[in-house]
Amino acid sequence: MSRQAKAVVCREWGQPLHVETITVDPPKRGEVTIKVAACGVCHSDHSAATGKIPYAPPLVLGHEAAGIVVEVGEGVTTLKEGDYVVSTFITMCGKCRNCVRGRPVLCENARKSMTTLPDGTVRTHGKDGEDLNVFGACGVMAEYATLHVDNCVQIDGDVPMSSAALVGCAVITGVGSVFNTAELEPGSRAAVFGIGGVGLNAIQGCVTAGAEMVIAVDTNASKLEMAKEFGATHTVNISEVEDVSKAIKKLSGGGVDYAFECVGNGKVVEQAFKSLGRAGTVVVVGVADSKDKTSITTLALPADERTIKGSWLGSARPQYDFPRILNLYKANRLKLDELVTQTYRIDQAQQAFDDMLAGKNARGVIIFE
Repeated sequence: MSRQAKAVVCREWGQPLHVETITVDPPKRGEVTIKVAACGVCHSDHSAATGKIPYAPPLVLGHEAAGIVVEVGEGVTTLKEGDYVVSTFITMCGKCRNCVRGRPVLCENARKSMTTLPDGTVRTHGKDGEDLNVFGACGVMAEYATLHVDNCVQIDGDVPMSSAALVGCAVITGVGSVFNTAELEPGSRAAVFGIGGVGLNAIQGCVTAGAEMVIAVDTNASKLEMAKEFGATHTVNISEVEDVSKAIKKLSGGGVDYAFECVGNGKVVEQAFKSLGRAGTVVVVGVADSKDKTSITTLALPADERTIKGSWLGSARPQYDFPRILNLYKANRLKLDELVTQTYRIDQAQQAFDDMLAGKNARGVIIFE
């Protein structure tokens, strides 16, 4: 059956967000409808609302959520009503070259469903019946959402929904960049540039993977203090040093083995690269503007055997990695509850985004009644 749901909708790039009552259609073949319990407020949603990520409005925001399955479509056998799930905005066809070689985040068909479900249509409609696009095949900043079954990962129901929601983006992006992309070796030295939700998770990923030194780098003193709570052994406030790369090299005794750029800025990537020791690796996690550029000394690549790698959603395999992360959380080896620094009602969505941009939260989460 169709359901009425409050949702956060971008009607025009760069304009205030709307909280509207929309209609969510029932699931078709291979789809499920979920009752959303919690949805994280992510910079990527803001980028879509401003046009930095050019998803055409009208667009239902939200890609980082947890909820309960309330209806299943024809042919769905892996989920049933009452199951707890986390959403993932990565659509995986399972057949292309990247999918079959274990790189589903690079699915060659994923771009076909950036604002729709995989079949190219949507289940979301405005008050006048017009189709509403959905962020990353999800559109889960809403009370209900209909998704393809492959955009849902089943989880145990004993995890707080506000914490579980973050696994779908912030946590896997940060932790996965360490575990999957960098494959950080125990005893290594690392630096993390940008201490937002993703950066904090990169820090605790480094700690869990066995780094002996983790240097948090930011301009915000309060965020650097928070970084210590997540395992950073040292901090560097960029606004207080003349040369951040030299400061990191001094702390690390010649440069770090891994540097994680979680900002999305070419100049920061350059700083991270200069902070490396020989044979070091920069992992670029942040999403930069399409016109942004990075400049490096080319000779440093062969002469010092340095590496630059990109990491999209932590090089995740959602069906494998999400439960793995939650098991680490249950074993008290990863912090999730502590990431949620503020919760909001859906009617406070604009305030949640404003607080995010002001740097007030590790992660803000919209909680649905």
